[in-house]
Amino acid sequence: MKAPIPGTHTTDGPADPRPSPRLLARILSGPSGIGTDSLRLAPVTEAEAEAESPAETHPGSEPSSRRIEGLYCPPAVRDDRALADEINHRLVEWAEQEVGLYPGTEHREALVGFDPGRSVVLCHPDAPDIDHLMAAARLLVGENAVDDYFCEAEYGGHADRRGAALAIAQSAIDPAHNTPRYEADWRSGVESHPALRAMRSAMDHFRALATPAQAHRYRHDIAGLYLGYNAEGDCITQRRTPAVWEYLVQRQFNNFRPCLTITDAVGGYELPAHLFAEPAVQRAVALSSNGATLCNDLYSLRKEQQSERFHYSLPTVIAAEEKCSIEDAFQKAIEVHNELVHLFEEQAAVLSATDPLVARFMTGLTNWVGGSHEWHAGNVGTRYATSP
Repeated sequence: MKAPIPGTHTTDGPADPRPSPRLLARILSGPSGIGTDSLRLAPVTEAEAEAESPAETHPGSEPSSRRIEGLYCPPAVRDDRALADEINHRLVEWAEQEVGLYPGTEHREALVGFDPGRSVVLCHPDAPDIDHLMAAARLLVGENAVDDYFCEAEYGGHADRRGAALAIAQSAIDPAHNTPRYEADWRSGVESHPALRAMRSAMDHFRALATPAQAHRYRHDIAGLYLGYNAEGDCITQRRTPAVWEYLVQRQFNNFRPCLTITDAVGGYELPAHLFAEPAVQRAVALSSNGATLCNDLYSLRKEQQSERFHYSLPTVIAAEEKCSIEDAFQKAIEVHNELVHLFEEQAAVLSATDPLVARFMTGLTNWVGGSHEWHAGNVGTRYATSP
C-alpha cells in the first residue's frame, strides 16, 4: 500500500503558508473541518501541468499538481499548507522523541519530504481538530515503517521471515495476553524495534479518541493488510507475476483500506459496527480502497520500473497477461481504476439515501479517495510520474 518513506525533497527554511494561485481557483463554501485554507481544487489541464513543474516550486509551497490524463477521481475538498507543516513538525517530534523512528537528519528530512501532514489534511477535511489529524498521521507513518523495516530489503527486511515479523507487528496494536513472564518478554520485544514502538504509540494515541469498536476495526484491517504483504512477498520470492484477477484479490488486502476506514474516527464521530458490517457498506469500502490503491499503482509505476528489484503492479500484470506494451497496459489499468471509482460512487449514492450517518461515512470515503489522488499528483516530478 505504499508511498514509502524516505522521500526525495526536503523542507529547509520556513514554510510559506500561502497556497499557489491554482489552488485558489475555486473556494469551497460550507463546512470543511479545521484550517483556514479550505479549498476545492480546480482541475488542471495538460497544458497547465506542463507549464508548471513540481520541481519549480519552492520549499514550503504547495506542490504543483500534474495528473494522469484520463484518470478519474473525485476532487479534493481541502488543502492547507500551514496546517500540513504543523502536523509534519509534530510528527518529527513524535518520531524522534517518543519512538526513536528514523533517527538522524537524513531520515528527518525524508519524513518531512514524504509529507504525511499534507496527506492527512487532504484526506480528512472534516477532522474537528489537529489531534484527530495527528492520530491519522501517526498511524500512516507507523504503517509505512512496518512496511519499510519488515518488507523492504534496504531496511533489513527478509522475505523468508516476513510472516513472523508481521505477526509481531500485529501484536503491537493487538496485544498478546500471556502469563506475566512471557507477557513481559513480549513487551520487551515490542520496545526493542522502532517500527513496533511507532505502531504501539500510534495505536495508543488513536484509542484515546476512537471507540473500542473503531479500534477493533482498525486492528482487523491491519491484519488484512499484512495478509496482503505476505501474498505479495510470496510472488516476489518466486519471481512470479500473478494473473490479473489474482493481483486484484491481493490488492484488496494489500491496500489503503486501514487509512480509509478510520475516516469516521478522524472525523470525530462513529459509524456503528452493525452499519459498518452491512455488506453494501463493505462493498463501498472495498471499491474505494481498491480504487485509491490502483491510483498509487499508476503514479508509482515509473519509480518501480527504475528499481532493480522484481516488482509487479496492475499495469505490469496486464502487460504480462495480455502480452501488450506497458504503455497499452497503463491505459487499460486506468480503465480498471476508473470503473472501480465509478462503481464506488454509484454504491455510495445508493447508501447515502438510506441513512444520514452512512451518508457522512460515504462522504468521508470520497474525500479520502480525492485527497489521496491530489497528494499523489502533487508529488509528480519527485516521487511519482504520469506515464510509464
